[in-house]
Amino acid sequence: MQGLLIRLARALNRLWGRCGRVFADRYHGRILRTPREVRSALCYVLNNARRHAARLYRALLDPFSTGFWFDGWKETGGRMPQALAGREEEPPLPRARTWLLTVGWRRRGLVGMEEVPAAGKI
Repeated sequence: MQGLLIRLARALNRLWGRCGRVFADRYHGRILRTPREVRSALCYVLNNARRHAARLYRALLDPFSTGFWFDGWKETGGRMPQALAGREEEPPLPRARTWLLTVGWRRRGLVGMEEVPAAGKI
């Protein structure tokens, strides 16, 4: 996607006879400091497909997320979903090591598989 945007920006700048940014940067990074912020971010990342494609992912985990390796689902009692039982694949991400990502966020409640993240609440 980034490569496509670069090509488009170069072509538009050539057409307009100018240089510089054409598309605004879409990355927004900030440090999450509270259990509530971390829980909201987890909900957003794991269930964001529900917000954008509710019909497709109504009863499923997003197949493109790491939800199958997540051990904080309300419906599974804080264990990995049964869909992973017996799978020998390694998780695509390293295990969390900080207090906020291992214990802290759970104080705000486990994440529901049907929970739709609130826009702009992180």
